[in-house]
Amino acid sequence: MSNKKLIEAIKNKGKTLEAEMSFFEHLEVLRWHIIRSVIAIFVFAILSFTFYDFVFNQIIMGPKNLDFWTYRMMCKVGDLMNLDGFCVEKIPFNIINTEIAGQFMLQINSCLLMAVAMGFPYLLFEIWLFIKPALTEVERKSASGFVFYATILFAIGALFGYYIVVPLSINFLANVSLSAEITNQIKIDSYLSTIATLTLGCGIIFLLPILIFILSKLGLMTPQFMRASRRYAVVIILIIAAIITPTADIITLLTVSAPMFILYELSISVSANVQRKRELKEKQFYNN
Repeated sequence: MSNKKLIEAIKNKGKTLEAEMSFFEHLEVLRWHIIRSVIAIFVFAILSFTFYDFVFNQIIMGPKNLDFWTYRMMCKVGDLMNLDGFCVEKIPFNIINTEIAGQFMLQINSCLLMAVAMGFPYLLFEIWLFIKPALTEVERKSASGFVFYATILFAIGALFGYYIVVPLSINFLANVSLSAEITNQIKIDSYLSTIATLTLGCGIIFLLPILIFILSKLGLMTPQFMRASRRYAVVIILIIAAIITPTADIITLLTVSAPMFILYELSISVSANVQRKRELKEKQFYNN
């Protein structure tokens, strides 16, 4: 009896050691994915640092200049439709630095933010390489376009945030004046964080269809549930839009929330398509 227990204990210990080795092997794989991602971000940061004049003057300071693309389009639309006050004529605030290392940190932080934005497709690729071995052949085929579609959605969201949300928010907030005695002197880190939050935030929000696709594949989300929760989704979307755009301007709020409503409806279609394919496979399985 004792021999049997000893043999069983040795077997269980072997299984435990095998599981532990497998766990540490996964940690080693994850470590190399993280290292490669950090190297990619570092390379993009060096690239941004090399062309920093363009990054700062054209990208970071772009939404503050009156010749920014969005403001020019607003003026054209205003002239075309005879809308008074639609053209942006002034952005009354000055950007200041209040810390001795402020401008140096501005260069470092802005280069890192640019690196994250440019390296986002590669980060998605590393995530895909990490989770791919754990998927079945069918799951790999169904998720084969994950990196491509996620990159496209993120890029569209980031461009929407930078060219629509950022200038509308800056224009509204800069022109809010409670008293002529108050002059807007904006710290550079506040200005940079506003642009980065709105741009990257919109890019991440536009990944909603990808998230719904994954949850639908796992059976955690259904189109029926999303349709039934549409009224709650409207409230949540408006709250998110209000958080993203720190303005009380109803036009800006609706401009930001409109694409999110479209994304929600698109996500319902994505979830319905996943459910339709699953039911078809189940029907074929039972028929065979």
